[in-house]
Amino acid sequence: MILTSILLQAQQQDPTSFWIMMGLLMVVFYFFMIRPQQKKAKEARKFRENLQKGSKVVTIGGIHGKVVEVNDTTVLLEVDSNVKLRFEKSAIAMDNTQQLTEATAKA
Repeated sequence: MILTSILLQAQQQDPTSFWIMMGLLMVVFYFFMIRPQQKKAKEARKFRENLQKGSKVVTIGGIHGKVVEVNDTTVLLEVDSNVKLRFEKSAIAMDNTQQLTEATAKA
């Protein structure tokens, strides 16, 4: 509401100041919302491309497992002894060794 009234006042005073204000607003949106999201997606893509056999990972569904085999688009995880599940690489959320736990937070 306040932002709208400021923009309306700026538009009534001078059209160039209105466009400058809109431009600044777009820059703020880019640097605080769009750019961090793109950076996070790029890091996730890089992580999935560099998956190696023996890594401990967590899927987006919360399944913990050890990477047994890596293909172009899929990953074979061992979730228990003699229990193996195949997942799409896009379903791998994070490296389990980097997960913050109480024990690692105290150390």
